[in-house]
This record gives sequence, C-alpha cells and structure tokens, in this order.
Amino acid sequence: MARLWLLLSACAGFTGVALGAFAAHGLKSQLTPAYLAVFQTGTQYQLLHALALFCVGLLALLRPSRLVSCAGSLFALGILLFSGSLYALTLSGISALGMVTPLGGVAFLAGWACLGVAAWQLSGRGER
Repeated sequence: MARLWLLLSACAGFTGVALGAFAAHGLKSQLTPAYLAVFQTGTQYQLLHALALFCVGLLALLRPSRLVSCAGSLFALGILLFSGSLYALTLSGISALGMVTPLGGVAFLAGWACLGVAAWQLSGRGER
C-alpha cells in the first residue's frame, strides 16, 4: 500500500501545482475574484493533503496498519470530493456542486482522526 500512497501523493502534488498555475495564469481573467479564491482553496487543500498522503506512504513503509491505509483512503477521497467539487463549481458555475464539498471536508477530518489513532497505537507499543 505504501507505493499506492506515494504514487497518489505525487499525482496530487503534480496536479495541484499545475491547477494552481492554471488558475493564476489562465483563469485569472475568466473567473470572478470570489471564484478564483474558491479555486485556490481547492488547490491549497489538495497540496496540503498531497503532503499528508506522502507521510502516510512513509508511515506505511515503516509501520503498515489498517488505520494508516484508512487515513490514506480518506485523504484521497477528500481531495477528490473537496477539491474536485470546488474546481467543478468554479469552472461550471453550478452552485449545487458546493453541496459535495463538506463531504470531502469530513473525509479529511476522518483521515486525520485515523492517523491520530494510528499514532496513539504506536506509542502504546513502547515506541519512542
């Protein structure tokens, strides 16, 4: 699973940078400032969680566990739902897509909770 998380991290990081540059240069004149800010929020959360996926990948190499894999799955789902819905909302103008965004936020929160429980369990095994 570590390989999957590292590959997803690289993909999310690459596309996050590309989309951020696209917004800054290609969409600046096409979107309202409010929609541009929404798009940039999507890229910020995508890039942050690309790093989180990288950390999950490293942890999966060192201490694989079901909770670590669950965290990776939830981070990936969060990127898709949270950032993806913000991108779709700004590019299409369909405001109903904004109803999907909180589901991605919940996936992010659940991923961080899984990671926290996995870390807690490490300390219970006598880890330093």
